[in-house]
Amino acid sequence: MENNKSFFSKIAYYSFYAGVIIEVLLVLIDKSAYTNPIEGQIFRITFLFFLIKVVLTRYSLEEYAAIFLFCILGVISYYATGRNEVLRLVIFIAACKNVDMKRCLKGVFYMTLIGCVVIVLLSVTGIYGTVSLTGDYGRGSIETRYVLGMGHPNALQCMVWALTVLGLYLYGEKMKWYQYGFILLLNGAFFLLTDSKTSFLVTIFAITMVFGVAKWRYSKGPKLIGKVGIFVSAGSILTSVMIAGSAYRLYDYVWDFDRRPVTMLLVYLNKMLNGRIRILVENSRFEGTIQTWSLFSRPENNYFFDMGWVRLFYWYGIIPGFIFVAFVLWFLIYCYRKGDYMSIALTAALAVYNIAEAHIISDYLARNYLFFLLGAAWCGMLKDLQKNSLKGSEVDRLHIHLKK
Repeated sequence: MENNKSFFSKIAYYSFYAGVIIEVLLVLIDKSAYTNPIEGQIFRITFLFFLIKVVLTRYSLEEYAAIFLFCILGVISYYATGRNEVLRLVIFIAACKNVDMKRCLKGVFYMTLIGCVVIVLLSVTGIYGTVSLTGDYGRGSIETRYVLGMGHPNALQCMVWALTVLGLYLYGEKMKWYQYGFILLLNGAFFLLTDSKTSFLVTIFAITMVFGVAKWRYSKGPKLIGKVGIFVSAGSILTSVMIAGSAYRLYDYVWDFDRRPVTMLLVYLNKMLNGRIRILVENSRFEGTIQTWSLFSRPENNYFFDMGWVRLFYWYGIIPGFIFVAFVLWFLIYCYRKGDYMSIALTAALAVYNIAEAHIISDYLARNYLFFLLGAAWCGMLKDLQKNSLKGSEVDRLHIHLKK
């Protein structure tokens, strides 16, 4: 019996990591100049690997119930939109049980780093990919910006940002102050090449958050950083919903000469986000704005734009979007109670970036490091919820006893 358990455990282990490795490779291929013609079929393979891990993993009754309910949500989403990302995500998060997530994320970090270095080297040596692009990037002038094989300057700076925030999460607590300075200078150097302000600014925010958690000697400093991270994460979601609900004001600003304070605030936000809000109203149906959202979305909601939180609700629907957001906020509160402020810092960096960019809201699971954190925590979150429920019932029984 023990030998059988060991055998199936190995199958589960290797299946999970096979799925993760393929997902990371898909991210790298997407960032390169190569177009993958069989991407959809490969996603089915990774889904199968994660499903094998789920089948060979033992769960509690409550965990099985949670997986079942979220699978129903994924099936409904699939039939409503034709997208299978919700179901894939549910199976992936379920498969993360009993996985050493720090070790897994270190593997993701080094695979991504090596892959990006290879893409850059192939471009600068002239073997494959473009080094720079010259054109109008929506700023009213012709610019030359560097891409180093990644198709767009924002994509290059995005990958630098992604590696930075993941590296900070994994190694930030052990880093010296000058190492933080080096990382900041390195990001500044790439910013000079790409001129992608959003990624660079969010990187500064992430470095500040992680440095505060790791190095602030004040006893309540990390707790304060944790509270700021939760507030910023929730604020990023609310800001995105507000933008989606008010984007039409940019249309009124241009065509109806609307100069009310609320409209002017949105004009200012649009300028800060380099015209990303304007894109929502530059199509016939105002795709992405709240009036195009629905409970479970629909196949027609496939318009591409930046702003990840907006894309979440537009692509997948209000109900799946709300459930995911609630899950993330619950996770942040759980981390705060456990004193895991580094996870809060990483989540806050991802959440703020998600206002302007949609890198982590995509078909690619390995783009979103938050999925890995949720996968590592969901069983503990359920147990914590059960404990709180038991404590609540004990208090209720005590009250009844005292009344008697």
